[in-house]
Amino acid sequence: MIKINENYLKLQSSYLFSDIAKRVNAFAASNPDRQIIRLGIGDVTRALPGACIAALHGAVDEMSIDSTFRGYGPEQGYEFLREAIAQNDFQAVGADIHPDEVFVSDGAKCDTGNILEILSSNLTIAVPDPVYPVYVDTNVMAGRTGGWSDGRYEGLVYLEATEANGYVPEIPNERVDLIYLCFPNNPTGATATRQQLSQWVAYAKENKALILYDAAYVAFIRDESLPRSIYEIEGARGVAIEFRSFSKTAGFTGTRCAYTVVPKSCVAYDTQMKAHDLHSLWNRRHTTKFNGVSYPVQRAAEAVYSDAGKEQVRQLTDYYLRNASLILERMTGLGYTCAGGENSPYIWVNARMDSWEFFDLLLNKAAVVCTPGSGFGACGRGYIRLSAFNQHEQVEVAMDRIEEVVRK
Repeated sequence: MIKINENYLKLQSSYLFSDIAKRVNAFAASNPDRQIIRLGIGDVTRALPGACIAALHGAVDEMSIDSTFRGYGPEQGYEFLREAIAQNDFQAVGADIHPDEVFVSDGAKCDTGNILEILSSNLTIAVPDPVYPVYVDTNVMAGRTGGWSDGRYEGLVYLEATEANGYVPEIPNERVDLIYLCFPNNPTGATATRQQLSQWVAYAKENKALILYDAAYVAFIRDESLPRSIYEIEGARGVAIEFRSFSKTAGFTGTRCAYTVVPKSCVAYDTQMKAHDLHSLWNRRHTTKFNGVSYPVQRAAEAVYSDAGKEQVRQLTDYYLRNASLILERMTGLGYTCAGGENSPYIWVNARMDSWEFFDLLLNKAAVVCTPGSGFGACGRGYIRLSAFNQHEQVEVAMDRIEEVVRK
């Protein structure tokens, strides 16, 4: 008899963004004449940078000629892209990362879930709350949690991120094995200082723990005092894996390209306490289950690091930060307490009511879509997340509508 993975039955009935889509679709069907403005899901709205488009076209042309055609590429990524990543994203900020420690993939979301395959199923896992749902759900699927109770899964250690601690979770009093950190944070928009990351690295070293560090939104950091990578912190190479994406950096959400950094000195242990380097294990998993990102897409990603590409990406992220600043200013002006919006495209808003109630208010009265904070965890109850990923004119209209609704 074929049996299912019963861990899937522990998952809540619907993924957060599926719930949102259902409500939005129902509203759209009932109100065909209303223009819906989406400030919810973090999908970008502006075109790819010109440098990336030119590189993409050039690579496609190469694929049309026998002499320059490319078939299967290296699963880890082409050397030209891995070198550009290591040099520009890490070595340029003093982080000791080498090209062969970079693994190109089709998405950071995929990698944060797939990385679990090389780790033991018997781990104590710490996740921030609120948190990007994928971190939690993939561990549920893998059988690393108990059942669902009062908004949380049994067996996980929840690191509460609240207004009181600036949405940067504190070191736990108990010992944990696997730690998820995300800065700039999704959903709160919070950032971590060098001192705060140093404390986490020290904790991981002392407890032989591993940090999974999601830096998908690093391109939005404008504060020069903030670290761009966890590898800027001394000792992090031995205890951290970092995930990056071109999705929000350069608008690759529909083009698909990301990468994961696994330093060769990063280790985990077997039952006999013998250390094994995670680089070799991830390379084995990656080459077995992944055939690589397409050549044209990797050429487009490489163009992000050209002089023109850097300038265009800066303009692109500046555009979204301008939206974020507008949202932050307007929501604060309406009396809401907010976080994010300065080094992040997300604004975390204390809604002063139930998250889904505020979601429905904005959708039904203003035709504006936000993301209910309760979908990110128990600490998100009473909050919403607003996204800066939209056209500036649309954001202005959305904020006018929100103001009209909440002032009534």
